[in-house]
Amino acid sequence: MKAAILDAQADPEKHHLRIMDVPQPDAGPGQILLRVLACGVCRTDLHIVDAELPVVRHPLIPGHQIVGEVVGGATPELPAGSRVGISWVGGVDGTCRYCRRGMENLCDSPTFTGYSVDGGYAEYAVARADFAFPLPPSLDDLHAAPLLCAGIIGFRSLRVAGVEEGDNVGLFGFGSSASLTIAVLQAWNCKVYVSTRGESHRRLATSLGATWVGGEDEKPPVELDRAVTFAPSGAVVVAALSSLRKAGVVAINAIHLDRMPQFDYDKLLWGERQIRSVANMTRADARDFLELAGQIGVKPKVTVFPLEQANEALGAIRDDAVDGAAVIVPSR
Repeated sequence: MKAAILDAQADPEKHHLRIMDVPQPDAGPGQILLRVLACGVCRTDLHIVDAELPVVRHPLIPGHQIVGEVVGGATPELPAGSRVGISWVGGVDGTCRYCRRGMENLCDSPTFTGYSVDGGYAEYAVARADFAFPLPPSLDDLHAAPLLCAGIIGFRSLRVAGVEEGDNVGLFGFGSSASLTIAVLQAWNCKVYVSTRGESHRRLATSLGATWVGGEDEKPPVELDRAVTFAPSGAVVVAALSSLRKAGVVAINAIHLDRMPQFDYDKLLWGERQIRSVANMTRADARDFLELAGQIGVKPKVTVFPLEQANEALGAIRDDAVDGAAVIVPSR
């Protein structure tokens, strides 16, 4: 099969994947084999390729927002030909204290799709059957792919922030994940305030119905009940914190931050304001979000790249040159 490979022979200065022919994988016990229909490109993929996250596997096929057709290892729940989604968390041990307490997103020994195991920048992929999610018919392949991490983790971020119906919610940074959470917030009758540096991202937020849209240095015109930060920047976290009312919460939707700058505790954190990190997702998050997305008709804006252009897709994400989401599709 054809796949995009991150390996030791790739030039680390160019952050480059090699497009190669490699053996097609086989489904092992408890696994399914998928013919990849589409794979969303996530900023976490960029952190992996750019070595901003520790290397855990070489060679590696990145990609963790996989829409695939079951072609091997079928089960009664996932029959051959059925369409499923695979996300970032590809498995947990089920025995650690976090799994036993219903917090599998914090598992001590997790498997991460496209990071600790091969992912979906390929024509075929294998995945644990119990971490595959049947997709609603209303979500087509291209528009389902970005939902499988950006959408799910954005949905979890709203839960971590404690968003309630009718809240004033700030979104700081407006890439793929934020552009999907806005649809959920609108379904919950929330007012959405977007602060982001990119002019194209501001136009996208406006087109999606944000209540207010401003630049990265502009403060929302109201005190926020909740805020979610999407940019991998500690300075953005402080900006969000400065916009909160007392008892408000900032949820950090980022697996990596450049740094956390100093800030004035008395002005910004006192008053029982909170900063919370968002770590991974649970299967319940995935199921609940995909069901809701199907009901409310979430349809992200996507730019399609053939598998052979995986590097161009990553470059577009790196340069903030894509409005909405990038999706890789294998050639047939």
